[in-house]
Amino acid sequence: MKEIGSFIELELPKGRELFTSEKDVARLNTGRAAIWHALRLTRCSAIWIPYYQCETVREFLIKKNCPIKYYHQDHKFNPLDLNPDSNEAVLLVNYYGVMSWERMYDLAKSYKNVIVDNCQAFFCSPILGAFTVYSARKFVGVADGAYVVGKDASHFVDEYPQCYSSDTAAFLLKRIEYGCEGKGYESRTINENRIDIEDIMKMSKLTHEMLDGADYEHNRIKRRENFKIAHQLFSGINKINPTVYMDEETVPMVYPLVVEEDVLLGKLLAAKHFQGHWWNYITKELPESAFEHWLSRYVIPITIDQRYGESDIRYIHSIVENALKQ
Repeated sequence: MKEIGSFIELELPKGRELFTSEKDVARLNTGRAAIWHALRLTRCSAIWIPYYQCETVREFLIKKNCPIKYYHQDHKFNPLDLNPDSNEAVLLVNYYGVMSWERMYDLAKSYKNVIVDNCQAFFCSPILGAFTVYSARKFVGVADGAYVVGKDASHFVDEYPQCYSSDTAAFLLKRIEYGCEGKGYESRTINENRIDIEDIMKMSKLTHEMLDGADYEHNRIKRRENFKIAHQLFSGINKINPTVYMDEETVPMVYPLVVEEDVLLGKLLAAKHFQGHWWNYITKELPESAFEHWLSRYVIPITIDQRYGESDIRYIHSIVENALKQ
């Protein structure tokens, strides 16, 4: 029965959610759970994942007793030792969100049972003939939320319990008043701990409401503008060219800066640019000669999202420039 009266709740715009035009959509709680859900949909007996991948994905799949096989990539992010059997799925990752739809489609068409990890590429359209996974909180201010798009993607969803995120979503409000350190960080840690122990669930109603009210067009425009500025400033020192696979529709998550200088990250953190090396566990598991080890050690994901503008990107560049002079 509909509730009427009493206190006024948080009011948000409506009707903006992405993927509403897609017929086959699963709305879930996390990207790692969404990957497992996509694997269920393939009905495959095992999954190949890249060595260069967030450990939470591996840990979730292990918790679900999924057989896992691993593959390396070359310096152009092409799979190397990837040889799946007909009943094994393949996870292909859109790193940093800088891979175009065409790039991901070209990779996917070489394999039979494909899951495209677009968790870092929220605006990249679903890949035909594959299951495409998205993570909302890397692009929008929400506590959790993920999508799977593909044929019969909503199958199995009714088996999952309902997620409730409001109990740990206070960090979104505290960030506004306290910033992301102190109380803000403590509150976010509570939410991260909740996600880490959570099984697969249906997307929370709060997250769904917030995603239905986000300004996605502004999000797209600012990220592309900021990425362009960052590349103009950093391309001369960047050891990779993150624009190789981009096109006019690509909307990156971050600007991946690779500088072979171990002290640089500390300088950025001291200047309150709160980013870190991704997936440091890889440096302990793979030899220094591995491409994945090199990336994990040196990539710094420069923030380019919709909250910021040219002056912020130039400020970050000045920190990097000064640090490299010392």
